[in-house]
Amino acid sequence: MSHDPNCIFCKIAEGKIPSKKVYEDEEILAFHDIHPWAPVHFLLIPKEHVTSMAHVEDKHAAMLGRLMSLVPKLAKQEGCRPYPEGGFRLVCNTGDDGGQEVPHLHFHVIGGPRPWLKG
Repeated sequence: MSHDPNCIFCKIAEGKIPSKKVYEDEEILAFHDIHPWAPVHFLLIPKEHVTSMAHVEDKHAAMLGRLMSLVPKLAKQEGCRPYPEGGFRLVCNTGDDGGQEVPHLHFHVIGGPRPWLKG
């Protein structure tokens, strides 16, 4: 599994920088965003360093499938109301034009009662 020693999310995944964990297994980490936009706002990342969605390869398919299947369970666990009245937003910014700030693949799960700070 590759890591970038200069990547903040790799450092969080390795436990070198503390985070408020939502979920963790051998491949995936979920943790609360330090600047939340909504009552529920956490990130899901692969522990392997993948720079962005533009860098995803066939070998990542199983991990991404597992990651996506965790989203509704973790959203509910963290306080999102059930569908259809409730729900959540799933965002993956990719590259400069996509608004990606940290060059490590990550998904924002954002939800809870509106209005939100952003979006």
